[in-house]
Amino acid sequence: MVALLPRLRRFALGLARDRADGDDLVQLTVERALTSRTQWQEGTRLDSWMYRIMRNIWIDEGRSRTRRSQTFVTEETGLSVGGDGGQEAAAELGVVGRAMDRLPDDQREAVMLVLVEGYKYAEAAEIVGCPVGTLTSRLGRGREALMAMLGEAA
Repeated sequence: MVALLPRLRRFALGLARDRADGDDLVQLTVERALTSRTQWQEGTRLDSWMYRIMRNIWIDEGRSRTRRSQTFVTEETGLSVGGDGGQEAAAELGVVGRAMDRLPDDQREAVMLVLVEGYKYAEAAEIVGCPVGTLTSRLGRGREALMAMLGEAA
């Protein structure tokens, strides 16, 4: 489970769009996974199970309070990504983050799971609880919207 933390944190940041909220989401996910560990079935993917837990928590939390709108990552986070990436890389990350922030939740989830986390379509569909065709449509629409938004930014 410890080895999954960086990936969980990245996915949580993609969902929450805020570093502190993302960290809270990771903590809630780990707590729930530990208390529900008997529900995980040996031989199944632990990462998919934990992503599903995180997504369910996110949906529950989203229903209970209104999220404030922020960029994908803060300027400080963008400056530290990649170490020697410089301000140009930070600016690019900010542009991509703002574009991701503008995507509808279902499209952003699909983009995060398939393009960022590297899940196969079937695995990502299982995590979000939809048919593969639906996930493929969400991913296609999300990818097209991102390309259009990033084209505008250039």
